[in-house]
Amino acid sequence: MSLGITLVSHVPEIASGLKKLLDQVAANVSITTAGGTNDDSIGTSMDRIMKAFTDNQADEIMAFYDLGSAKMNLEMAIEMTDKTVHLYDTAFIEGAYTAASLIQAGVGRTEVEDQLKELVIKD
Repeated sequence: MSLGITLVSHVPEIASGLKKLLDQVAANVSITTAGGTNDDSIGTSMDRIMKAFTDNQADEIMAFYDLGSAKMNLEMAIEMTDKTVHLYDTAFIEGAYTAASLIQAGVGRTEVEDQLKELVIKD
């Protein structure tokens, strides 16, 4: 079973920039993005999130987001996709970077999640 990553940000350039960074440490990990609204404004888009899920070549997706409304849209998109998607409430950049580098190294999801615990954003 392969693991991939989906990044959801309110700003298209943040999502694409983070992907560019992650590609440096995780060249073999499928990483897709959903940044901004359909017209590239600040916000998130269900259409873009669904496309990011569809375009991701992994069997399972670890999803990371920047702000609360992105989480709400991710939660709705997870209900609408046939893919297995896990949502993480971690620091966006650090969480995604940790997951990508560990997946690249062949670490399984449970072990990745253990490493992500330190990065969880607490309410």
